[in-house]
Amino acid sequence: MKEFIKSKKGNLIVSVSLLVIAVVVTVIVGINFKSFSDYKVYFYESEAVTSKQKLSDYSKNLKGTVGDSDIYVLDSGVEGPSLLILGGTHPNEPSGQLTSVFFLENLKVHRGKVYIITEANRSAYTHSHPQEASPYYYSIKTASGKERIFKFGSRATNTNQQWPNPDIYVHSSGQKLTSNDTRNLNRSYPGNENGTYSEKVAYGITQLIRENDITMTIDLHEASPEYITINALVYHQRASELAGRFALEMEFCDVKISTEVSPLTLHGLTHRELGDHTNTLAFLCETSNASQGKLRGAFTEELITDGTVDKFYQKALELEQRENNDKLIYGAPTTIDERVARHAISILSIINSYNSMSKYTDSSEYSTAIGKLEIELAGLKFYSETEEPISAAKLRSNSRSIYDNIMENHLGTYLHDPE
Repeated sequence: MKEFIKSKKGNLIVSVSLLVIAVVVTVIVGINFKSFSDYKVYFYESEAVTSKQKLSDYSKNLKGTVGDSDIYVLDSGVEGPSLLILGGTHPNEPSGQLTSVFFLENLKVHRGKVYIITEANRSAYTHSHPQEASPYYYSIKTASGKERIFKFGSRATNTNQQWPNPDIYVHSSGQKLTSNDTRNLNRSYPGNENGTYSEKVAYGITQLIRENDITMTIDLHEASPEYITINALVYHQRASELAGRFALEMEFCDVKISTEVSPLTLHGLTHRELGDHTNTLAFLCETSNASQGKLRGAFTEELITDGTVDKFYQKALELEQRENNDKLIYGAPTTIDERVARHAISILSIINSYNSMSKYTDSSEYSTAIGKLEIELAGLKFYSETEEPISAAKLRSNSRSIYDNIMENHLGTYLHDPE
């Protein structure tokens, strides 16, 4: 009987101890989660930013929610074409956001207008991937040596804002998609003002484009190195001729990239729905991000900013070279500098291609904004101050210079110090 009582007391002590440990761990995790959710990333607004709008200006049901993203407007005051740079659709694809930040902090517009969104799905920036043991943050060192902190979030909307997932997500087109796609912003276009959280965000972005008749939209993404659509530009079929000119521009700039037309039967994506439901010329850019892949090793902050350090992807590259070039990966893992540089030169090449095509700049058939989009980026001009136009060779040289400068001087050189 004494042994039974002793055993019972011992079990009770163990159970209570485990319960206390569980409560402590839960509290610590909860505090970390809340801290990450509430953390505000710093975005510098240069003098070139003429106004700032909110996504709720176009999707009223987002007002007062975490999804009410900022929209930065850089308006030259001179009539011309317009461009939307869309970063932060998927917060686990950091070069998309960093490229939008690079343009926000280094762009001047001399003709036309540029809209920049750095956090398209802000809800997805409030949680991460605990099952993947991914870091909450990563940092970029600025020219002064200070660390600029950015959040590494999730691909999908936080369940705090959208729950539960249906067994099957039925897109507004009637197409059936996977359950998780219901929280994927890039499966939610053209959106619904009274739909799910993700659909409300997509609706706001669609309305922004409609109401301002935005000429071009570029959505910035990353994918795992083993994903076949990598280092690529995907475009709506209305932009086919422009995409062809873009491919030549990139070839002249000596940057390898593939171009693919948007599938007619895959719905919900920017390059399909924005092209179908607005007048914009819709594009999506992909770069290679090792932290999204399944061949990778430890999920560290260094992996996010420099995929070349991963020994497993390096082994995959070696095997490809030995095994008759069989494709294990479609885009070699790279640094964050190279990924942002690729996005930056892609955006500039799209602008250069648009400006070189009279069918766009001389005719209102494609847009109400007539003329060229004239910009200056990081001190390099993409416009002429005289009556003489800048040569195509000079424009390409400037585009390539942006690419080389980021690669040689590092992205942080062009980022403002945190406040």
